[in-house]
Amino acid sequence: MVVSALPDVTADQRARILAAPRTAASHRALLAELPAMSAVQTGGTAAVPQLGPEISIAAWNVERCLFPQESADLLASYAPDIVLLSEVDHGMARTAQRHTTEAMAQALGMVYAFGVEFHELDLGGPTERAFCTDRFNAHGWHGNAILSRAPFARVTMLRLDDHGHWFSADELEADPDQPRVGGRMALLAVVATTMGEICVVSTHLESNADAKHRAAQFTLLLDQIEAFAPNLPVLIGGDLNTGNHMPPDFDWRAETLFAQASARGYAWSATPAGMTTRPSLITPHPTRQMKLDWLGTRGLHLQDKALIAALTPEGKPLSDHDAVWCRVQI
Repeated sequence: MVVSALPDVTADQRARILAAPRTAASHRALLAELPAMSAVQTGGTAAVPQLGPEISIAAWNVERCLFPQESADLLASYAPDIVLLSEVDHGMARTAQRHTTEAMAQALGMVYAFGVEFHELDLGGPTERAFCTDRFNAHGWHGNAILSRAPFARVTMLRLDDHGHWFSADELEADPDQPRVGGRMALLAVVATTMGEICVVSTHLESNADAKHRAAQFTLLLDQIEAFAPNLPVLIGGDLNTGNHMPPDFDWRAETLFAQASARGYAWSATPAGMTTRPSLITPHPTRQMKLDWLGTRGLHLQDKALIAALTPEGKPLSDHDAVWCRVQI
């Protein structure tokens, strides 16, 4: 379902979420009851009718997107045609109730597609609460997005988790003090270029799980890409949370999803070298370094790549993730 505005959670639905038993079956029923959890919101204004044969693409976990204008300014110097975003807020008190995807799209002159990862019923952790402008969330949406200079030919969402990894008491990672409905997901979009269509994918895999869990999520994603955009060139970008459940080494090389994607014709050479996390205003971990963010391609020729430090010119951190960027040719 593609919509111009996401239907809000009603007071009755909120009460049912809070009262629901913390089971996978209960979570699946709640997902089915909330229309926004299966919708893709689109908006913005395209700058061009189609992209050229060379495409500039950035993928960035913006950690709630506290600073949409400054985040857009940082990317603007790379003249992106496509931006793949993770962890964007829409109507959350910690980000001043803004639709942060819409704000970045407007600043960059792009259309956008936004999909809900979680409906959050509370204000977030202690460091997030320090940024809250209200004591309530206007909408409570948190998710992934795709921005494009050209219109979308079609878009869809894939849920990678319907069992409630962060909701169900059956799961070790459920948070009894902060109920939220939803789970990891991916957005897929087809965009026209002068060389034909291309499929771009923004995704966010599970952090609190092992490599086997993420590999299963990635298999679902690769299967969906085949069904949605058969035989098209593809670029997948996002926070794959590689090695995130293996402290203190956080060794991404133990992940099996890379090999399984390579076996299906994908390459990972578009990902720049180096770790992709940094201390931020929300996540002030001065020594923890991980390589979580990746660009995978199929049917595209790499021209250039870079790791974009998530800092303003004055040195203010915009996220706990740096952005990964590449330029590819069809």
